[in-house]
Amino acid sequence: MTASEQSMTDGQIDNIVDKFRAALRKHRSEFPHDVVRNVLGLKNLGMECMAPFRARVEAISNLITRRVKVNRTRNAQAALDATGRRQYTDKDVVNAMPQGEGEEAEVVFFNLGRYVSNAELEKEYEIRVLKPADPYSLATVNETDQAFADQKPNATHWQDVDGKWCYAAFSRWDDGGRNVSVNRGKDDWDGGWWFGGVRKYQK
Repeated sequence: MTASEQSMTDGQIDNIVDKFRAALRKHRSEFPHDVVRNVLGLKNLGMECMAPFRARVEAISNLITRRVKVNRTRNAQAALDATGRRQYTDKDVVNAMPQGEGEEAEVVFFNLGRYVSNAELEKEYEIRVLKPADPYSLATVNETDQAFADQKPNATHWQDVDGKWCYAAFSRWDDGGRNVSVNRGKDDWDGGWWFGGVRKYQK
């Protein structure tokens, strides 16, 4: 690939600057003139402004997308049964799984490569402008592509009515057994997991 193909274009740079300019003009009343003058005198101000943009790009660049048709007429247990996997579940959690909505779902997966708590994971979804995928959509991805979780163990999480964290996780054990776990009480995740999300705002 050439350098121009690898790097963002002048047009994209202009687009970014235009968006930032528009945001500043919209919120100009929030920034006193004298304070802004002092801020403009800071060294490396441009690099500081670029940091959140860099974080967004780095977060989004490590994504896998799967589009699936989701059968939301079947109950939660049937959605898990359709995956054909060994099940390790709490029936109460299964019965209360969020059903989601829509005949189709675009599920976006990302991997952090490090341990993360459920609270920290929520922030990672936010950075990517995602929300956790509903278990029905995630189950359909793993039903449609049985081998996906072999190399990309994947999961989603949600809070129950009591505010406790619940999860649905799809993986493959060393003995070759494909499995799904649906339960509550998992406090953190290791760096091997891929987390499924759906976009907060439809394109």
